[in-house]
Amino acid sequence: MPVEVEVDVSPGLPGFSIVGLPDTAVQEARERVRVAISNSGYKFPTKKVIVNLAPANLRKEGPAFDLPIALGILAASGALPAGGLEGAGVVGELSLDGGLRGIKGALSMAEGARREGLTRLVVPERDAPEAAAIGGVKVYGMRSLRDAVAFLGDCARVSPAEPASQDGRLVEADEDFADVAGQRYAKRALEVAAAGAHNVVMSGPPGSGKTMLARRMPGILPPLTLEERIEVTKIHSASGEGNGALVTRRPFRAPHHTVSTSGLAGGGSNPRPGEVSLAHHGVLFLDELPEFSRTALEALRQPLEDGQVTISRVAATVTYPARVTLLCSMNPCPCGYAGDRRRVCRCTAGQIERYQGRISGPLLDRMDLFVDVPRLTRQELREERHSEESRLVRERVSEARVVQDRRQGAPNSALSGRRLREVCALHGDAEALFSRAVDRMGLSGRGHDRVLRVARTVADLSGEEEIAAEHVAEALNYRRSHLFGR
Repeated sequence: MPVEVEVDVSPGLPGFSIVGLPDTAVQEARERVRVAISNSGYKFPTKKVIVNLAPANLRKEGPAFDLPIALGILAASGALPAGGLEGAGVVGELSLDGGLRGIKGALSMAEGARREGLTRLVVPERDAPEAAAIGGVKVYGMRSLRDAVAFLGDCARVSPAEPASQDGRLVEADEDFADVAGQRYAKRALEVAAAGAHNVVMSGPPGSGKTMLARRMPGILPPLTLEERIEVTKIHSASGEGNGALVTRRPFRAPHHTVSTSGLAGGGSNPRPGEVSLAHHGVLFLDELPEFSRTALEALRQPLEDGQVTISRVAATVTYPARVTLLCSMNPCPCGYAGDRRRVCRCTAGQIERYQGRISGPLLDRMDLFVDVPRLTRQELREERHSEESRLVRERVSEARVVQDRRQGAPNSALSGRRLREVCALHGDAEALFSRAVDRMGLSGRGHDRVLRVARTVADLSGEEEIAAEHVAEALNYRRSHLFGR
């Protein structure tokens, strides 16, 4: 939101006050600004200085107000022509020697400047390429307070910053599907999940390769489009994880199971994006799913359904995008060996039931694929690897995504309502098979739609316009799991 920095320098006892609901970081700007102005070779006025941050009822936070406050004081004391500030937006944190440090959310600020009709935006040099990517406003990167004064005072000619590199080509990851022995069924399931952005639960004993498979999921995802890169970069920049350039790879977030509800879904007194938003347009991997807090997991139900998370606090209500592929892994029981052919499970039926009961039915109903990952035999472990490389799988996934984007402008996981019925219409044998399965498997309305979406993705991977019986059969097979009795 736009904040106007008003500065008044008037006769009276020397003092420096900041009003307009500033937080501690903004209040401390008084010392940074005073020292930075002096160390930059300017004279700090020995008068009464009052800075007002308007609108007064909006809480201000962070050090990004340092530079506009300093420039306002210099303009009010005559060291900088006030006309040079017309039509300009200014953000930046000052160091004590007058240098400029990077800030959070430069891309979003540039978007706000464009929306407000500003013609110029002055930011720290580190953040200039990121901010310039939004277009529609000229962004100028500055190294110090003196540079900003010279530029705004029309004493120095500075060229607008060039946008961060928009080369969306993928750099091949070190972790490749070809490194995984066996597990053809699980690999196929992850390919389907990647092609349609579907949610997956993998279950199996320890050491069967669940985490290894999950870590290779980013390698089969298609490159981000420019629009997606800007969306993802805005979120990461606002959270302080930006590096001054556009994000080039789809996010892969793997929080520890001790993560809090706010850390996973977002929150705090001043709402921040959580892991589910930081994984927007990418993968959120929850390893050892039952070990996560029940409250934290339940907070994911709305984001998984709506593709966004809304955080309501007394100060504000914030909505962050959260369209992710949720990838989960878990053991079948506390000891991990229930149903294993080689190791004996030591858990009682009650322990197994309580362990699996940590995951609620409504959350499971939002999952698309249930994949059993069995222990590999000695022969499978020792045989020479002949698996497909991630690059080849990604080509098929990218082709399927192109088909989906051309057809409905979004992955199949986002289909709903009338559009879902049109795109996923069944005929003949496919309709008969699905009708029988709905009754036998007791699918809920949500489960019914999710099977149709997965069948549509399987058909897209096969290059078929119409969903056939074999596509429905594969989708139904992914809905079954011995672990949850599905």
